[in-house]
Amino acid sequence: MKQKFPMDTFQSLTTPFYYYDVNVLNHTLQALTKEADKYNYHIHYAVKANANPRILSIIREYGLGADCVSGGEIQAALNAGFPADKIVFAGVGKADWEINLGLDHAIFCYNAESVPELEVINELAKSKGKRAQVALRINPEVDANTHHHITTGTKEDKFGINREQLGKVLDKLNTLEAVRLIGIHCHIGSQIPDLKPFQKLCKRMIEIQEQLAERGVKIEHINFGGGLGIDYEHPDQNPIPDFKSYFELFHTFFPAEPYQQIRFEPGRSIVGQCGSLISKVLYVKEGTFKNFVVLDAGFTELIRPALYGAYHQIENLSSDAPEEIYDVVGPICESSDCFAKAIRLNKTKRGDLFALRSAGAYGEVMASQYNCRKLPNAYFSDLL
Repeated sequence: MKQKFPMDTFQSLTTPFYYYDVNVLNHTLQALTKEADKYNYHIHYAVKANANPRILSIIREYGLGADCVSGGEIQAALNAGFPADKIVFAGVGKADWEINLGLDHAIFCYNAESVPELEVINELAKSKGKRAQVALRINPEVDANTHHHITTGTKEDKFGINREQLGKVLDKLNTLEAVRLIGIHCHIGSQIPDLKPFQKLCKRMIEIQEQLAERGVKIEHINFGGGLGIDYEHPDQNPIPDFKSYFELFHTFFPAEPYQQIRFEPGRSIVGQCGSLISKVLYVKEGTFKNFVVLDAGFTELIRPALYGAYHQIENLSSDAPEEIYDVVGPICESSDCFAKAIRLNKTKRGDLFALRSAGAYGEVMASQYNCRKLPNAYFSDLL
């Protein structure tokens, strides 16, 4: 599914901008829901990956719920038409107003990460005469073998409740009248291309479930979070993640009880490949040892390379000349504003249009106005 870019239209648009291929997004959602529906799995889209209102609306049309990590994301999900009873609220630092927003709209569940948080949810719910549903986010102690900045499921991470603390948390829950424990939740990390860590996760969650059963706690909802990776190196060859193998693994290694619902929170795997950052070449700068392509987009529009050393395929959409080697950098006044070093690109000149691929996740949603830059526009393939 090689993406085609409407170059004539692009020439008339002010760069940089985000371009979303709606066809790719729809095909991804169709593949996701087809495979999840085989096992009656419940999917909550992780809004943090991309909160563009139209992206949210398209995803909502497929019947997905929303996984939110802030009050702003809850409001964005509600504005896009997600039913409140399909919204889960995670995050290690939920402010009172955010918890109250969830209570006022009767969201499905809070993924709670500490005793102090449970106490605050209980206090706020009690003051409103309500009872909040909570799932305990438990660290399964599974190494996701991904970048340390996006690993979330070990004892060293700020997220979740460690297993040895579980008894203490259950004791506290027994004293809280305005919360109801309905499930357990975990999330081991992001951009995980190898499925083996998920197999380990299934084993660990079975152990945790047994630990709870020994305390007489019956769990209705099991939430495995997200984390399935995408192919940043080959976005055209592999535009849609292997949802089939992903869900088959959980079905095989975590046999659910008849009364249980299994939930997932994918984000990047849904929206990552549908988006590209389109940028124009400002200058081709000759150095002593290397040549630089200077774009009008920088880490203000796509921070992942600067933040994680992340790879994005970069294409010169304007040139089919023989390849040369360049460093591709942005205009931001920071040395870390570099998209790639020593990569092969078709011979480049001022004014050429570049596409930074696989930017649908953690692109637009993480954009900033550092250096007083204007936030870019977003355009959709079916509206150009």
